[in-house]
Amino acid sequence: MARTEYYDDPNAPEPNSLVVAASAVVTDDEGRILLQRRSDNDLWALPGGGMDMTDSLPGTAIREVKEETGLDVEITGLVGTYTDPRHVIAYSDGEVRRQFNVCFTARIVGGRPAISDESTELRFIAPDDLADLAMHHTQRLRISHYLEHREQPHLG
Repeated sequence: MARTEYYDDPNAPEPNSLVVAASAVVTDDEGRILLQRRSDNDLWALPGGGMDMTDSLPGTAIREVKEETGLDVEITGLVGTYTDPRHVIAYSDGEVRRQFNVCFTARIVGGRPAISDESTELRFIAPDDLADLAMHHTQRLRISHYLEHREQPHLG
């Protein structure tokens, strides 16, 4: 299923759903950030996805990282909340969503890296190499907030 992201675009379709989601900034021992190249839009992104009715938000991040990367993680902190109504995501099946995302920090505790049907590539990327990657600016925002080592999480 194809995915198109809009930001502050007057031509964006009207949302027909609101999805609670979680993502995670997963780092390795060298401080590199785990990113996946999404199969639905070919952009690099943090692992993450929608919350199930039986999930907690931290549990959602843990499950999504496992499903999308093969890695087991534990949550270590909170980057922030991301609820900007100007960010709209349209899917080829007709869903047009606003997404409420809570982004956590996490460390690897097990598993083996493996791509899923949602990704075509996984990489640990050094912060200095992020600028060259094709990535939606809402993903860059989460990563930049993480790299700022804020005392308080972003609330937006």
